[in-house]
Amino acid sequence: MNCQRFDSKEEMGVAAARDGAKKMRKVQGEKGEVNIIVATGASQFEMLAALIGEEGIDWSQVTVFHLDEYVGLSIEHPASFRKYLKERFEDQLPSPVKAFHYINAEENPIAECDRVGALIVEAPIDVAFVGIGENGHLAFNDPPADFETETPYLVVNLDEACRQQQFGEGWFPSLEAVPEKAISMSVRQIMKSGSIICTVPDERKAEAVRNSVEGEVSLDVPASILQQHEDCGLYIDEPAASLLGKGGAE
Repeated sequence: MNCQRFDSKEEMGVAAARDGAKKMRKVQGEKGEVNIIVATGASQFEMLAALIGEEGIDWSQVTVFHLDEYVGLSIEHPASFRKYLKERFEDQLPSPVKAFHYINAEENPIAECDRVGALIVEAPIDVAFVGIGENGHLAFNDPPADFETETPYLVVNLDEACRQQQFGEGWFPSLEAVPEKAISMSVRQIMKSGSIICTVPDERKAEAVRNSVEGEVSLDVPASILQQHEDCGLYIDEPAASLLGKGGAE
């Protein structure tokens, strides 16, 4: 894992987007198209804004996969990740993408897992843009995570720490309003990505960053698995890096 730290969220987001876009352009130059994953949440604001402005990407040859979504949540809900990605990313792009595979977990999440799972098997991911949760989760794979399943998408239970984060970030009016289940891309599916760009700002993520970077690879710290990826860049601001020791980020 290549860990880089920045003075501000803006610098972090620009650097992550720049490096991710460089990888996207390289893949497009080699095979004409590129498949990516995009994450949501407050941690991705700056990175997504910068990625949209990157030049030299042929968006008409980009296929986008959605990382996770709450079970039973309407696309009209303020916390909907489909709503987030459409408004903050897809609608802001300079041109339409080749395909955008949203997760619709409103009615039949098991069937939806099968549907998007079949699509991603046919379109291996070249670049994954992800984050890390306050509890160390990767996508919505809360601890203890499943590192073994080959199933691309799963219905998962959200633990209290994860749900508290969603409430704390202002997406829901109360903790009770946060759904208890979600569809999430599996850990192993994320790890199959050719490159991973992981963007993690804020002091509230500092413990998760330290455990993911300096701790042992553990089911109890799902994002620690990123240590084993051959091409993973971790982009953090100074508050998120505040608990790293001398053996952490340079």
